Amino acid sequence: MAGRINDDDVKAVRDAVPIDAVVSEYLQLRNAGGGNLKGLCPFHDEKSPSFQVSPSKGFYHCFGCQAGGDTLDFIMKIDHLSFSEAVERLAGQAGITLRYEEGGYTAGTSGRGERIRLVEAHKAAALFYAEQLGGAEAEIGRKFLAERGFDQAAAEHFGVGYSPAGWDHLTRFLRGKGFSDKELITSGLAQDSRSGKPIDRFRGRLMWPIRDISGEVVGFGARKLRDDDNGPKYLNTPETAIYKKSQVLYGIDLAKKEIAKTSRAVVVEGYTDVMACHVAGVTTAIATCGTAFGGDHIKILRRLLMDNATAEVIFTFDGDAAGQKAALRAFEDDQKFAAETSITVAPGGMDPCDLRLAQGDAAVSGLVEARTPLFEFALRHIVSRHNLENPAGRAAALDEAAPVVANIKNIAIQHESAVQLAGMLGIRDEQFVVKRVAQLARWARERGNQPPQQQGRGRSQEAAPATPAPPGAGPALNLRSPAHRTERELLKLALQRPALVSPAFDAYGLDEFTAPPYAAVRQAIQDAGGASQDSDDYVVRVREAAPNDTVRALVTELTVEAIHAKTVDEVYAGVQLVQVRLRAVDRRVHEIQGTMARLGPQTPPEQQAAVQEELWVLQQYGRRLRNRGAEGL
Repeated sequence: MAGRINDDDVKAVRDAVPIDAVVSEYLQLRNAGGGNLKGLCPFHDEKSPSFQVSPSKGFYHCFGCQAGGDTLDFIMKIDHLSFSEAVERLAGQAGITLRYEEGGYTAGTSGRGERIRLVEAHKAAALFYAEQLGGAEAEIGRKFLAERGFDQAAAEHFGVGYSPAGWDHLTRFLRGKGFSDKELITSGLAQDSRSGKPIDRFRGRLMWPIRDISGEVVGFGARKLRDDDNGPKYLNTPETAIYKKSQVLYGIDLAKKEIAKTSRAVVVEGYTDVMACHVAGVTTAIATCGTAFGGDHIKILRRLLMDNATAEVIFTFDGDAAGQKAALRAFEDDQKFAAETSITVAPGGMDPCDLRLAQGDAAVSGLVEARTPLFEFALRHIVSRHNLENPAGRAAALDEAAPVVANIKNIAIQHESAVQLAGMLGIRDEQFVVKRVAQLARWARERGNQPPQQQGRGRSQEAAPATPAPPGAGPALNLRSPAHRTERELLKLALQRPALVSPAFDAYGLDEFTAPPYAAVRQAIQDAGGASQDSDDYVVRVREAAPNDTVRALVTELTVEAIHAKTVDEVYAGVQLVQVRLRAVDRRVHEIQGTMARLGPQTPPEQQAAVQEELWVLQQYGRRLRNRGAEGL
């Protein structure tokens, strides 16, 4: 086995890769104030962003699901990696050579995590296939691309390659790179043969590398080129530890920045359609990989689109029956978006690739712009199935279509669509249809749905952010308590701006924090050496000193949560220090006064004098704090 990664190297990896750069590979981040960034949490569904990143501290925290940690924690959680796998991945990105406590400066392959090995195998395979595209045998593949309007530059941009027609060209190549037969089978790049020896899964095909949102190659799409190939037209990587077809979108690695920038995504049906769109300037195009567009795909896009009021998802489908069916299936998921959803169909039922060949790049851009709201498309499809020449047919169409309009969560769009539906049905009394839709919408709300003005497409204002709630604290924490709020602020200062509260903070006792979770954080700071010993890995040491995951999560939360002050300075820090100390003093004064009330006449005079002296000292100290503030500490 490779052994434990050197601690200094782990710290170097943490310092070398900014957390905001890593997180932004997976979701869109925008300014949250106080130097923090926010986005939609990738670990649970939410409509308003409660996921925050602190670039200065190197931590993230979700105030909705309580997920949190540093850069390594994020990579481990989102890509299901072990600690060593996460360190190795980020080290590779940063160009850092890792040292292992056993085995010197390089890790033996047996010690590498499975996911890392599978990704490395796919990366090597992608380079192998891309190189093969330039060979004589791949002429048929280059011809296929040329006939569809793609030159060498386009092929290189998308990493298109070619798999040789022999039985084990890739298998032998990857063996030479140190990969075992078991790894090749597990990766889906090879398969068992009748002889029991691995052979290449893809042979004599044009190859498209499929990358996840971070840009790692996790699978391939392979297109048949020869008539004597008895396999399917398209053959994809089977489900593996790194490739789940319902969770990947082809082209997302190239499109994600433009999707986040423009708040628009264009969903097409195939690899060449994605290529055609990007070459034509529609660089937000993506496609599913051998499966229908579904819930997991929606989650990926929502994190990039941030569900803002101008966000839009545009579907392009063929005009045939299969394309219409796909469009209606997409409409079933329409309400899972807060974005506008639209559909566009090319003239003659052409896909974007064919359209570009026939009419040029401008036609592809025009296709996207000539979109129709998806709910309007669904309404027209419903209406087309009924005979509108007689009252019974119009009534049946209204019965089926009105609930669709009622489910539109934006009231303004709902009203306009009801009027539009009346026109489609040929019903002159528009208000009859409007009232019918409003009645259905009201019934839906009464059954427990959220009011339309608070959610849905086209909303005019962003929903209020989630209220932070400490994890696992139970009734011990009450954010409505002034004492708990002040203790929380002081701990945030101690973690985020320790220089402002040092050295006074380190003299505070655990009993000065009335909430047990906050007392546990105070203890962790103390065990880590105190706030006065501020250093680059200060918060890391505090998290390591936490006694359990609950306290560790609270440390992360307090590190990321914004400090509630327009100006965070010594004055503000002093107020928090004084308030926490003053409340502790007042509590002790109250306890002593109770003790004095319980002292009977038989109490020795010296004991009474000692209690009275302690009371006097505390009262004087309390007055000094009230009169002089932080100077009185």
